[in-house]
Amino acid sequence: MRFFADCNVGKLARWLRMLGFDVLYSPDIEDDVLVCQAIRENRIILTRDTEIAFRKAAQRSLFILSDETPEQVRQVITELGLKVDPSRLTPRCALCNEVLEEVPKEAVKDRVPPYTYSTHERFRMCGVCGRIYWHGSHVERVLREAAGVDSSGASNEDDSSLPRLEGKEDFSES
Repeated sequence: MRFFADCNVGKLARWLRMLGFDVLYSPDIEDDVLVCQAIRENRIILTRDTEIAFRKAAQRSLFILSDETPEQVRQVITELGLKVDPSRLTPRCALCNEVLEEVPKEAVKDRVPPYTYSTHERFRMCGVCGRIYWHGSHVERVLREAAGVDSSGASNEDDSSLPRLEGKEDFSES
């Protein structure tokens, strides 16, 4: 399932990307252009803007009720009947929406903090913006808080089974 998030739900777009969903987000796009592009690309519009949500042309839209991102993610998952299977996540760049590619550890040595380099073995990189991602707490938090699952797809308090390679959205290479 593919989405187009409007300017009111940018954080929701990033969280859904961390869960592996294809979510376009362009905060400066005109409403008419957003609706036309969503229709053309067969995307569901995610919005908190009633003018967009209830347009006849925007039949495939979901009006997001909450201001809180975890609740927004839960709404999308619940109302659209989505399954979050952490073992099958296709990690995407939280900023660009590109699928991340695994890169050799040596390739990121000068691009990540020394502690991160010494404590992690696997890294992924966005081919568009160059951001580097590694196992971190962001996706774990999204899985727990919003999707209510762990890496097995079940509710679980045990962090040891959480995904091994996740995006870290608080560090990037400029």
